[in-house]
Amino acid sequence: MSAQHDLTKNQEMVLGALSAADGPLSAYTILDRLRDRGFRAPLQVYRALDKLLDYGLIHRLESINSFVACAHPQCHGHGSIAFAICEKCGQVEEFSDAMVQQHLSERSRERGFKPSKTVIEIRGTCAACLAA
Repeated sequence: MSAQHDLTKNQEMVLGALSAADGPLSAYTILDRLRDRGFRAPLQVYRALDKLLDYGLIHRLESINSFVACAHPQCHGHGSIAFAICEKCGQVEEFSDAMVQQHLSERSRERGFKPSKTVIEIRGTCAACLAA
């Protein structure tokens, strides 16, 4: 868990479910996985997800309306992050690229735009699925 943040029991359970998952999870999938641990309502999951997002411990994948644990929570905080999402197996790889971040920052500055965060989602087929 995070040394910077005192997580509630619910936040710890949601983060644990995401960390243990083989791929991204929707809020309702998280709810289903945590029902036997006391979760009864979607609101419990959404509250925990909101805080974990604020803390930079998880990410929301907009294009598939799912969540993943941050692979590098100590490294990039809320900077530019990219995700390669396999449309066949559902695996998600998180990465950041300094050159891409620099390019986007320059373009934003040129246009007088101040981004608060940048998330890039690349959908396609992973190497394992291509080889299969």
